[in-house]
Amino acid sequence: MEPSVNPRRILPSVAAVLLAASLAGCNPQAADDTDSKPSGAAGSPSSAAPSGAAGGGPAEGALTLAKAIAKIPDGVEKRDGYERDSFRHWIDEDDDDCETRAEVLIEEATTKPEQGERCALTGGVWLSYYDEAEVTEARKLDIDHMVPLAEAWDSGAYDWTAERRQAYANDLGAERSLVAVTAKSNRSKSDKDPATWLPPADAAHCTYAADWTGTKLRWSLTADDKERAALLKLAEACPDTTVQYEVAK
Repeated sequence: MEPSVNPRRILPSVAAVLLAASLAGCNPQAADDTDSKPSGAAGSPSSAAPSGAAGGGPAEGALTLAKAIAKIPDGVEKRDGYERDSFRHWIDEDDDDCETRAEVLIEEATTKPEQGERCALTGGVWLSYYDEAEVTEARKLDIDHMVPLAEAWDSGAYDWTAERRQAYANDLGAERSLVAVTAKSNRSKSDKDPATWLPPADAAHCTYAADWTGTKLRWSLTADDKERAALLKLAEACPDTTVQYEVAK
């Protein structure tokens, strides 16, 4: 991949247009499954409400959550051959000494950290939207792939080139592809889909369903029957939640 300018840092408003979910009316029933994931999670605080429908209906270009879920292709998961190293991640795409993990942490901080040599971060405050926890040390955060790498592999990435898998693992072009969250919540999630794991905070469920759905659509990934059923159940509880996305090139 050729180096490119990080859109999160130059055009933060564009990222919200690429993938957004309304937080209105979000109060689905809590799920009882948990999961965990390797270090490196990116998070977006739920208080930073993405663009979406306001009151009367979806924003221009947005889909209701139910309609967006219906657009996810059907598929049967294929785990054979998966290795985490198949997705090269935390690269420095724009040669500014900040790898993807640091880029996400800088962008999503509610109080910006100080940036030292080789993008060493000190100070800063973050809100982990999965569990509504405030974090004041970057080392206590993981950068979560909204759709975990193993789930992406199962859902179609097994057939991608190495270059496309790298692009997926370092996707800074959509605000919700990577989110900074507590290590505890990220590792609880692991590689689970919404059929077996939802964020501990009930108020995060609608946003999470929209973020998951938008990421699947952005990368043309499939959903199996159990996953789709779980998402549709969430859609019933989140009637005002909308999804916007841009297909990754």
